[in-house]
Amino acid sequence: MAEFPSKVSTRTSSPAPGAGASASVLRPDLGFVRSSFGVLMLLQLALGLLVWALIADTPYHLYPAYGWVMFVAVFLWLVTIVFFTIYLFQLHMKLYMVPWPLVFMIFNVTATVLYITAFITCSAAVDQTSLKGSRPYNQRSAASETGSHCLVQAGLKLLAILLPQPPKC
Repeated sequence: MAEFPSKVSTRTSSPAPGAGASASVLRPDLGFVRSSFGVLMLLQLALGLLVWALIADTPYHLYPAYGWVMFVAVFLWLVTIVFFTIYLFQLHMKLYMVPWPLVFMIFNVTATVLYITAFITCSAAVDQTSLKGSRPYNQRSAASETGSHCLVQAGLKLLAILLPQPPKC
């Protein structure tokens, strides 16, 4: 067994000034915001906010159907915010072990199915829960129409994922 040397010299060095600070700063990728995915996500965020704001302004808690619509609208709106933040700050590149295209595709398939159910539920419940021409009727029918736009946005994102992408040069 080797003897431990009696004199051991250790040196420590400090990192160059500013070297560690640049790695921890998150910078937004404005190219993502200008891309088709970024624009579709922003549109989905705006329309999702509009859906749940219109439903939340009515007495939705009296009707279970609108509870489902609120759940779908708010849940998918929050998850879209999370995905938008992940892609905006390029966190998907730092978390390389997660298969992001697959996760994003599963989210969009799930969002499309949930938006379909919420749209059908909201559309079917408008006539049964409100008087035609009243303020709640107008808000709920507008939420139903906006929900259909959210459905279209989720479908477009799904289509953009499934279509073959041109090779990058």
